[in-house]
Parts: sequence; C-alpha cells; structure tokens
Amino acid sequence: MLATKTNTEYIKIACDATMYPKLCYHSLTIYANKIKTNPKELATTALNITLKATKSTSRMMIKMSKIPGLMPKEAVEAMTDCIEVINDSVDELQQSIEEMGDIKSSNFGVIMSDIQTWVSAALTDEDTCMDGLKGKPMNTNVKTMLRRHVVKVSHLTSNALALVNTYASTNPASP
Repeated sequence: MLATKTNTEYIKIACDATMYPKLCYHSLTIYANKIKTNPKELATTALNITLKATKSTSRMMIKMSKIPGLMPKEAVEAMTDCIEVINDSVDELQQSIEEMGDIKSSNFGVIMSDIQTWVSAALTDEDTCMDGLKGKPMNTNVKTMLRRHVVKVSHLTSNALALVNTYASTNPASP
C-alpha cells in the first residue's frame, strides 16, 4: 500500500507541471504500479494513453463521416481533412513511443529531441483539425461531440509533451 501511495504521489507531482493536471492524474493513476517513480515509464505511459485516445477519435470520425446526410458536403470535406491530420498525429505518437524504447545513454539527447518534435507535431495536427472544423455548417450535436473528442486528445497530447519534456531534462546516464 505504501508503494502505491508513493507512486500516485509521484504521478500527482509530475502532473502538476502539466497544462491539464486533473486529466493527467486521472489518466495515469491507474498505471501507478507500472510507472512507479520512473520518469521514462511515466512519459511512455502518457504517450500510450494519448495514442489510444487519438486512434479512438480517428475511428469515431471515420464512422461519422460515412453516415449519409449527417453533414453537408462542405463539412464532410473538412472532416476528411481532420481525419487525415489526426491520422498523422497517430503516426507521430507511434513513432515517439517506438523511439522511447530505443533510448540509450549515448543517443539520449538526439532521440529525445526527435520525440519532442513528433509530439509537438501531433499537437499541431490536432489544432489544425479543430481550426478546419470552425465555421463549417454542421449539426450542433455532431460539432460538439467532435470538438469534445479532439480537445481531449489535444489535452492528453499536451500533457504527454510536458512529461516527455520533463524526462528529457533528466538526461539519465542509463534510462
């Protein structure tokens, strides 16, 4: 029990440094026994959670875009563009997770720089998606649901980037 308490306290303190600390804490505490007090595991877990949510959002958007008559043609085109950039985000997050597994002390700085770039690009893609949907004629309920999903993914990505940045600043001798 003490180890679990220490682990969750570690997550809380780490999440306090993110833009969305409540979301960070609630998404990561269920993995406290896996994360322990390891900053690399914390960042990797945050990336995995973000990837899962981003994939789910992409699948939901693809399904919605195929429902006949749900959106006007202009909105479907915006949704198609949004799906494309969200899928780019998925690719960037997957690449980041793969690279986290390949970090060695000899290549730490270079790999972390790449990961920070990819996660930042994923965040930009999500913002691009939201910008593309603005002002498009769309059912209010559909637009609200899309916005809620993309904003959540964007917040998770922002938190993951903050935790990656924290890990990058540690530059451990043996990650």
